[in-house]
Formats: sequence, C-alpha cells, structure tokens
Amino acid sequence: MQAKAHAKFVRIAPRKVQLVVDLIRGKQVGEAIAILRHTPKSASPVVEKLLNSAIANAEFISTEKNESLDVNNLFISEAFVNQGPTLKRFRPRAMGRASKINKRTSHISLVVTEK
Repeated sequence: MQAKAHAKFVRIAPRKVQLVVDLIRGKQVGEAIAILRHTPKSASPVVEKLLNSAIANAEFISTEKNESLDVNNLFISEAFVNQGPTLKRFRPRAMGRASKINKRTSHISLVVTEK
C-alpha cells in the first residue's frame, strides 16, 4: 500500500530542500522524523510536516479499505524535489542600477510504503 503527499510552491530553494530530502530517503518513518527534528536546516520543518501528512494519508487509505496498518512498518520509498516557478524581483544597487533577485520555489513529493 502506498500513500503520497505533495507540497507545492514552497518558498525555499530546491537546492536547500534536496539536502534534507536526501537524508531521509529510504528510512523508516520514525527514524526519518527523528532525523528531521534534529537537523538544523530551514527545510526540515516543511519536510517533517509533509511526512506527517503522508502518514495520515496512509492511515486514511487503510481505514477506507478496512485494513490494519502498522505505522512502524512504513518507510519512505520515494522522496524528490522539483523546481517550481521562480519569483523575479529587483534590488537597488549603486549608481542608480538594479540587480535581479530570483526567489525560487519548490515542489516536494513523498511516497510512503508499508513493508
């Protein structure tokens, strides 16, 4: 049984989120939550919230199908980050010029599967 969760248009650059997602890919759910709670990255709370959503989705699917689900048997089978749309902003610079600032967004996807 698979359960998915997606977070779209998250205002963190995909490069930064990728570092956190790489830490938890293939891990057990409990171990992944412990890793995320102790990782001092700005993307950690976002990914943890998404993981909790995927766990809740798995529980919901199991109740719909009248199956018993053990959360301890769940592991992260897929975790990936795609780039979302970039917000383009300008910042004033010296001598009346301006420079472009790219504010990048991310689309994060998690899939949890029962062993």
